[in-house]
Amino acid sequence: MPSANKPYDQTALIGALLQPNCYPHPVETVEHLQTHISHVLLAGDYAYKIKKPLSLGFLDFTSLERRKYYCEEELRLNRRLAPEIYLDCLPISGEPAHPILGGGAAIEYAVRMRRFPQEALLDRVLTTGRLEPRHLEALARRLAEFHHTIAIADPSAPFGQPERVRQPMLDDFTYTRPLLTDPADLDVLAAVERWTLATSERLWPRLAERKASGWIRECHGDLHLGNMILTGAGEVTVFDCIEFNDDLRWIDVINDLAFLIMDLRFRGAGSFAQRLLNTYLEYSGDFGGAPLLSYYQVYRAMVRAKINAIQASQDDIPGPDRAVAHSLCRAYLRLALALTRPETPFLLITHGVSGSGKSHRTGQLLERFAGAIRIRSDVERKRLFGLSPLADSHSALGQNLYAPDASARTYQRLYVLADGLLAAGHPVLVDATFMKRAHRQPFRELADRHGIPFILLDCAADPDTLRERVAARRARGDDAAEADVEVLERQLQYDEPPAADESPLQTRDDGDLERLRAVIGAACSSVF
Repeated sequence: MPSANKPYDQTALIGALLQPNCYPHPVETVEHLQTHISHVLLAGDYAYKIKKPLSLGFLDFTSLERRKYYCEEELRLNRRLAPEIYLDCLPISGEPAHPILGGGAAIEYAVRMRRFPQEALLDRVLTTGRLEPRHLEALARRLAEFHHTIAIADPSAPFGQPERVRQPMLDDFTYTRPLLTDPADLDVLAAVERWTLATSERLWPRLAERKASGWIRECHGDLHLGNMILTGAGEVTVFDCIEFNDDLRWIDVINDLAFLIMDLRFRGAGSFAQRLLNTYLEYSGDFGGAPLLSYYQVYRAMVRAKINAIQASQDDIPGPDRAVAHSLCRAYLRLALALTRPETPFLLITHGVSGSGKSHRTGQLLERFAGAIRIRSDVERKRLFGLSPLADSHSALGQNLYAPDASARTYQRLYVLADGLLAAGHPVLVDATFMKRAHRQPFRELADRHGIPFILLDCAADPDTLRERVAARRARGDDAAEADVEVLERQLQYDEPPAADESPLQTRDDGDLERLRAVIGAACSSVF
């Protein structure tokens, strides 16, 4: 029997566990998967995850006691988001060549999980075209709720301190550089490292502010599509969070989210990334984290580059898999470099009464501009009063949330949020009625102050269509907007349409979408 504290070769143990008769439940065949840090054995209705006895600097599984501890941590942490998958920490006794699952003196430990079909993994769901916008929206709402409820780091703890945030980023370069041989790859690595150092210095005060404001929490730490499944009920379940390194888990919630946004972009699903980001911000209200998105996305791309570099260098991984890992490492390096380049900002505001298609159209447009962030008056008005986006305020026409002073506060909030997001380099879309020129003019001046294009999107529909849309939306109750037909009639009476000198960009139906995108793109090109 191997020593409890001495790293050993797991070849015999894994080989034995590939035999179906090793298991105390029906098993026809055993499938062996592995990552750079774990073996996973798919056997019957269960999956058994065994940690490799290794040390990689950012983790240490070299002793049996440590592997047991981290198996138990894996259970605790993953039961927050996937209690139906994570079952128990199971001791393995006997001899490596003749293991017994459960009982006796443990020679190893495994996390026992409920098995799911591999085609349910979200990266495969995306590849096969089964991932839908509604799945991303529901996932974004779930993550916003998760980030709101998880433990907040003690202010006296070092987690989230700017130097503590930067160190794992620098470690990625340290671990990855010796594993690269192509000069072009090393040049990309050096460029990303220079950007990371410079950006860390620039963002230092904001990083400190995020910690002071309580945004450092016990997150998932490894949010990418390969750690999510689509259940038979059409819901996304997140599993396999980081248990082995506190610094990689006690992080900014935006750092957590950035991994998933980066992963979607890497897989060519930029529109899904935009939808996820904007739904998350809508429900979390954490617009203050948006200026850190590029910083953390670059970091997350480098994490994936590092992991693939490690896998490409491990002799126990089959040659074809190492070749794939090498190719992925190079692709992630180049994505990291691309993410260091700023987006082209612009400010778009809408004009239109309720039901004119403002949210629909801005929702379509934000998917076509990387980094674009939408701010909705219906959502931010409720946030000012401590209400969630779908809460019904039961406010009467012109009262409570819709009293004149509440509307003034709402437009001021939209202005402040837009100003901060533009300063961080994001394209911004402000979705509000903007029925008065006096409401629109400050935003035009804001764009001028930032030296960026200003677009006034005039949304319109005939009155009967407006009434039908508003009545149907109110009956469904699935949107932040609370306007009913009575409110619409009042809006139609008091609306102040844009004048010709405001240069409105008009839209009436979905056929306008590509024209609008082209016009906005041309406006940005003419300025920058």
